[in-house]
Amino acid sequence: DRVIRASYALLGLISFLTAGEDECRAWTIRRGTRAQPAAGAIHSDIERGFIRAEVVAYDDLMAAGSLAACRERGTLRLEGKDYVVRDGDVINFRFNV
Repeated sequence: DRVIRASYALLGLISFLTAGEDECRAWTIRRGTRAQPAAGAIHSDIERGFIRAEVVAYDDLMAAGSLAACRERGTLRLEGKDYVVRDGDVINFRFNV
């Protein structure tokens, strides 16, 4: 675990997470990447049709227990294409293609 963290830091990489009904997944991007290009790490169609990103910090999600609880608490935010993704963000991308 320490080697991976040190490697990510040295290379300037971070991870963000996506969570659906079937699967949770981590995506690796460069530190400082904005929301729209981060969506492109998943699929180019999501980047092209980007509308907004629903973002919650991992720690806030674990404390709340669910995305619905995060909405109620106000820790789930809607961010635009210029939002700089942070390490550990859990993101649901809204898009239309």
